[in-house]
Amino acid sequence: MDKLTAKQEKFYESLVSFFQKHLRLPSHREAAELNDFKSANSSVQYHRALVKKGYLKKDGPENYTFTSPSDVWPGGEPNGTSIPILGEITAGSMQEAIESDLGELTFQHLFPNAENIYALRVKGMSMKELNITDGDFVLLSKTELRSGEVGAVLYEDETTLKRVHKEDNQLRLEPANPDYDEIVIEPGESEEVRILGKYVGHMNEKGIFKSPY
Repeated sequence: MDKLTAKQEKFYESLVSFFQKHLRLPSHREAAELNDFKSANSSVQYHRALVKKGYLKKDGPENYTFTSPSDVWPGGEPNGTSIPILGEITAGSMQEAIESDLGELTFQHLFPNAENIYALRVKGMSMKELNITDGDFVLLSKTELRSGEVGAVLYEDETTLKRVHKEDNQLRLEPANPDYDEIVIEPGESEEVRILGKYVGHMNEKGIFKSPY
């Protein structure tokens, strides 16, 4: 590896710190905010420099990985995490909530704030463009859901997994499949909605974990 400049090293350290907390690399926008850049383009340039010098590998248009895991986990990767599976959720039209103990998912790596994460088994194909398909297990974090993020919604004892848009006191639940219609919950009804969790990843039937970022 080629030696980093002081600014490149500071940028690289911000990526390492973010990964250790979130188990993913930041987006260019997030990296720009972490480093007080005026635009995400500066992050793009720094990423290119780190790839050129051998600190990062580029696996896709905006997907990077570390070339040296020891930089991320100096003492070795932490022990694994078990996430409870608490039932099923539809990825289609809203259906009655199904709660049950379906065991747990075990991951070899550590999840940050794992005590606030649980899994639900997916029924339906309305989120297939996010590669979430029938039978997959979605991981949900009990954290605040911002407008435009994917989450689990409970309304009148029915649940669904959708991208949630908060607009003029109403909620618009957007599928990731053109074969499904979006669901609009009007202002007078939105107070009855409960956000069950924010989508932070999913595991398919082959045991492969996929992150939304």
